[in-house]
Amino acid sequence: MSDDDLSFDRSLDAAPGVVLRLTPLVRRLVAPNGGPFTFTGTCSYIVGQGTVAVIDPGPDSAPHLAALSDALQGETVSHIVVTHTHRDHSPGARALKALTGAPIVGCGLHRAARELALGEINRLDASADAEHAPDTEMGEGDRIAGPGWSLTAVATPGHTANHLAFSLAEEDALFSADHVMAWSTTIVAPPDGSMADFMASLEKLRGRSEAVYWPGHGGPVRDPQRFVRALINHRRMREASILNRVRQGDRLIADIVPRVYEGLAPALHGAAALSTFAHLEDLAARGLVRCPEGAPSLTGVFEPG
Repeated sequence: MSDDDLSFDRSLDAAPGVVLRLTPLVRRLVAPNGGPFTFTGTCSYIVGQGTVAVIDPGPDSAPHLAALSDALQGETVSHIVVTHTHRDHSPGARALKALTGAPIVGCGLHRAARELALGEINRLDASADAEHAPDTEMGEGDRIAGPGWSLTAVATPGHTANHLAFSLAEEDALFSADHVMAWSTTIVAPPDGSMADFMASLEKLRGRSEAVYWPGHGGPVRDPQRFVRALINHRRMREASILNRVRQGDRLIADIVPRVYEGLAPALHGAAALSTFAHLEDLAARGLVRCPEGAPSLTGVFEPG
């Protein structure tokens, strides 16, 4: 794989509700919520055997809860782990807790990386799970464990302000959730997301040594350090394209998006606008663009710095 190659392995694809053993310690079920933002659906992971942790039980979905329940027959759930508070990842934790009695651990309450300016509309507000309330909030370096397995939190803000990944030392693996995925680059959408935080978290992961990532959607990330380097390069190229459009005279995000994201499916234009906004916020903070109307906003004017 070259540094610019973001292709991925689909050999481990499985239909929703099918339990797939990935490794001696890891099984996966995919929720039936496939779509343009979720690929084939949210990946829920079962870690361990006998006494297990469940990572990201997914959306509020009766069929997915039933599939998880069937997969867990005869086992004890010691922890329900949530990586971040988007509705395709965290609501299922409450239903699984009601079913098993296991505590919810992992990320804290949903919070924004920044406040929206007056009059702004966050088109992805519906993705936020404001009802999430963990029994135990985990932070960088916090660890849970069971027979033959342990999960250690790695703070990776960016996609959301409270985003966590979890390392599984026994298999030299990282559950990267929505921070790094092989099928697509991650949406970074204010106010949940911050491009500066996202890039810093990518640099942090590049310095880690795990051999494989198990993401929140899609199949594994192989050779992850090289893959993360490619993602960093991809984001820097996107940033350069956005900055070039501003320098060429585009002043509004609505003008920039169709030129930077040529051929993008219409259903993804809103997400592209928010990602562009996240880049422009970061560029403004670094003095490379300026906002003559005041603070950066989704509908505001941007000029070269």
